[in-house]
Amino acid sequence: MTIDGKKMAEEIKTELKAETLKLGKKLRLAVVKVGGDKVMEKFLEQKKRFGSTVGVDVRIYELPENISTNQLRKKLAEIVHIKENTGVIIQLPLPTQINTQYILDAIIPEKDPDMLSSKSIGLFASGRSRILPPVVGAIKYIFDKNNIDVKGKAVTVIGAGRLVGKPATAWLINLGAVVTVLDENTSDASRFTLQADVIISGAGKPNLINADMVKEGVVAIDCGTSESEGKVVGDLDHAISKKASLFAPVPGGVGPLTVAMLFKNLLELAQK
Repeated sequence: MTIDGKKMAEEIKTELKAETLKLGKKLRLAVVKVGGDKVMEKFLEQKKRFGSTVGVDVRIYELPENISTNQLRKKLAEIVHIKENTGVIIQLPLPTQINTQYILDAIIPEKDPDMLSSKSIGLFASGRSRILPPVVGAIKYIFDKNNIDVKGKAVTVIGAGRLVGKPATAWLINLGAVVTVLDENTSDASRFTLQADVIISGAGKPNLINADMVKEGVVAIDCGTSESEGKVVGDLDHAISKKASLFAPVPGGVGPLTVAMLFKNLLELAQK
């Protein structure tokens, strides 16, 4: 079965719209954008559309691509301290000259709906956070809706990045899954993917995994996004959907749900 992330996100959107109205105060999501490409622009458009629907002001702060780490940190500190900004996120990836984690650490947990600062990550890893990293929240929503229990299951996570691989791995281990993480140093990924009951991919490599590399009945969750021939594509070939018991594609799967979970986190932080 192929999941419809857009439909699921609409369900969350309806709930958030009602809760935001009930909250009785204006929420604002500040998005810091340094340079950018087509994939980044697509994500920003999704966030702006979703925000306007649920009553959240999405404010974009555009900064030059050649900005230094220290200049960006100073600017970010100013943005974080603007009272009207309920939450602040950095649109990733940042240019190569930037020390990304140093920048992310300028966002205080109370205003970090993306949960990418070191403090937020620590709270999440130790089970003391009220919210989940958005992509983890999206995967959890899919699992809950489809009664997927990963305890004792063989789960292969492809990619060890800060947005997908690292938070998903920590969460899965806490759930009791048997987790294998693959990265660019892994040779012959199919040795691991063919044994996996669940595959979660966030490598950002077009069609990295094909149908011959997975077993029948696999749960396959694609969280990887990249551009190929002018289109946004995922890590998992869509032919995998014919073998999978559950398949979350790119586009239209985890992406819309991740955006929804970002705004859910923003509301949680505002209520706190």
